[in-house]
Amino acid sequence: MTLLRSRPGTDGERDTAPPALPAARRAPAVWARDLAMGMRFAAGGGREGWIRTALTAAGVALGVAVLLLGASAPTLMNAWHAREKARENLGQAHPPPPGDRTLLYASANTTFHGTAIRGRLVRPDGTRPPVPPGLDHLPGPGRMVVSPALKELLDSPGAGLLRERLGAYRIAGVIGDEGLQGPRELTYLAQSTTLGERDGYRIDHFGKNWEPRPLTAPATVLVIMTCVALLTPVMVFIGTSVRFGNERRERRLAALRLVGADVRTTRRIASGEALFGSLLGLLGGGLLFLAARQLAPAITLWDINVYSADVAPGPVTALLIAVLVPAAAVLVTLVAQRGVTVEPLGVVRHRPPVRRRLWWRLALPVLSALLLVPLVLRHRQPWDDTPVNTFRLAAGSTLLLFGITALLPWLVERVVGRLRGGPVPWQLAVRRLQLNSGPATRAVSGITVAVAGAIAIHMLMTGMQTGYAAAYAKSGQVPRISFWGHTDTWRSTERALAALRATPGVTAAHGTIDLNAGRMPAPGRDLSRDLPAVLTVGSCAELRHLARLPACKDGDVFVTDARPDRDTGITPGATLNLNPPLVYGEPAGRPRPWTVPPAARAARLLPSGDGHPRYYDLLLTPAALDPARYTAPDMQLDVDFDRGTPDAVEHIRNTAARIGPTMYESSSVDNPHDRQLDGVRTALFTGAVITLLLIGAGLIISTVEQLHERRRLLSVLDAHGTRRATLGWSVLWQTALPVALGLALAVTCGLTLGTLLLTIIGTGLAVDWAGIAGITAIGAAVILFVTALSLPPLWRMMRPDGLRTE
Repeated sequence: MTLLRSRPGTDGERDTAPPALPAARRAPAVWARDLAMGMRFAAGGGREGWIRTALTAAGVALGVAVLLLGASAPTLMNAWHAREKARENLGQAHPPPPGDRTLLYASANTTFHGTAIRGRLVRPDGTRPPVPPGLDHLPGPGRMVVSPALKELLDSPGAGLLRERLGAYRIAGVIGDEGLQGPRELTYLAQSTTLGERDGYRIDHFGKNWEPRPLTAPATVLVIMTCVALLTPVMVFIGTSVRFGNERRERRLAALRLVGADVRTTRRIASGEALFGSLLGLLGGGLLFLAARQLAPAITLWDINVYSADVAPGPVTALLIAVLVPAAAVLVTLVAQRGVTVEPLGVVRHRPPVRRRLWWRLALPVLSALLLVPLVLRHRQPWDDTPVNTFRLAAGSTLLLFGITALLPWLVERVVGRLRGGPVPWQLAVRRLQLNSGPATRAVSGITVAVAGAIAIHMLMTGMQTGYAAAYAKSGQVPRISFWGHTDTWRSTERALAALRATPGVTAAHGTIDLNAGRMPAPGRDLSRDLPAVLTVGSCAELRHLARLPACKDGDVFVTDARPDRDTGITPGATLNLNPPLVYGEPAGRPRPWTVPPAARAARLLPSGDGHPRYYDLLLTPAALDPARYTAPDMQLDVDFDRGTPDAVEHIRNTAARIGPTMYESSSVDNPHDRQLDGVRTALFTGAVITLLLIGAGLIISTVEQLHERRRLLSVLDAHGTRRATLGWSVLWQTALPVALGLALAVTCGLTLGTLLLTIIGTGLAVDWAGIAGITAIGAAVILFVTALSLPPLWRMMRPDGLRTE
């Protein structure tokens, strides 16, 4: 095959080529031929060709692996939620009657040293009860099955108090993978012989028609921005990777011009070389993704832990990545080739430099502002997680990050164009950037995007974490844990209080029995729209902790000033319904009347001490109202403790578990958001570091290629006695100047974007200066890293024998 074709009548020969096909029909064949030739050059170009192809493939592989991991997020979350749905039942609108295939089911969650543990209690009604996924059969009476992670925790030396808490049940087995949300989940299921009708509810199957609650506004914005911040520099890095070895490729294309190839043919052949490297990178990225997904069980982010098999991109997304990455490689190469003119005899003549315009580079930030500013202006309203708002936030943030990559070349050109004078190394670096700053800015643009995105995310997380910490600090000013659970009599509440007061570290314990009451039915009154009143039953001593009372004895009743602005219908002598709707908007059941004693007196509620208001409308002593008359009275227990007592909180939780394993805890002792946000922060920081190192690798390759291109000039300088230190410093400044400008642009953009995001979610401005300094320092360290690895090639090229020519 030859790129030259004989002309008719030349040297007496005639053209034997077949008739030319129409351009529309032969264009695909020409493209296929030239791309295949480029791929053959990339595969058979010797050691240098394979090194160049390997570098391109490595860069693309890393980018593809990250894209596949990001594309796996929806599948991962679907699998995580699906396992939760399959093993759970939150109750049925029409509970089944007791039968051979039913069981009582109750939640028995607990917390140990800040880590949540999911617990479920069952009591079968018959011999064939439903069995949740991950089990062949239910554990026997007094036994439990646990997750592997919980078994490991229970066997650890520091889990003595947890073993005591769950000591009523013997471990009879381990829950299978189908019954766990993730391999590190802490959960157990136990059969309790004492589980009563009031403690749980009856079910006849596992699995539920339930959709998970949507993420809160800060969490939604954080997830969107994390994807944008991690994937945007990856796309920039892929675009840079396919241009590795551009100078050497152009010299080979000049040789092809010598044998008759036209400019378009050389561009298609160059695209074929890039296509070969990108295809290898696509394959390597898939293998790297398969290896990286094996680490999924060891990683927990936002309390989400999954199996390796869950990390899998959707078929459509994987197909798009497989098609778009090679297509992007061809497109980037074609765009790059338009910037040079390849001529025969090995001459590569760059086109005259075109002055970079500013107006179109500002278009991306302007479009970003048009998308984000409306979200900022409506920050007084709650974030509405609609597809339109999600698209606007993601698109606006992405456009802003891409906008700084467009602004960076213009900024570098304007700054270096005004620099004059200075030491010799500085002048060499500045002059080089003045002649051609494109390769340096292309590599640095990835650093700029990564740093800007990381700064914005760190600001967002700092604002969220500060808000959560302030809320928990306000709620936790008084060291207190609250519990509530079902009870039948005031005497059982007194026994619970006595057990809590005898617990190590407890300074005080108070408790009451809370219940709701509504108005009696009347013509024209819609009880389903009526808010119930709150009644509380307690001894005189307990009630005095809630309100300022006059003289009190058992049998007294007090009407409070909890909600003077609302008519609750509670007045001395009024008749109340002790069977109001349990849920607002539901129809009322059969009335259960009770009359407020005419002798009821007024009382003023006291402040709670922890900042939470009290809404008790009626205070009653036990003799005034027997809790057994009410449908579902709840026991409310408030326990104050000494922070200085070791494991006081865990001792209190153990006592509460003995009082009732289904007791629900409400406290500000543990702030789960700190651990969750720290996990996201660590993952983001690790991702930013890896991204910066990848971009640094690309910058090293670009720097070495430029040195190789100037090897004859370096030999001339060496022959004239130029010191190696001078050229070493010039390489440092040549790398440092674009990176410094890029970091300045990144910090400005990151702070702006972070401020916009915090305004969107309605959080006060908070800047993580330590995180910004750390990320910026890593970006600056890349400069030294690139310079250090560029010096050995520089020394090798500074030899007089480099002046030899043939």
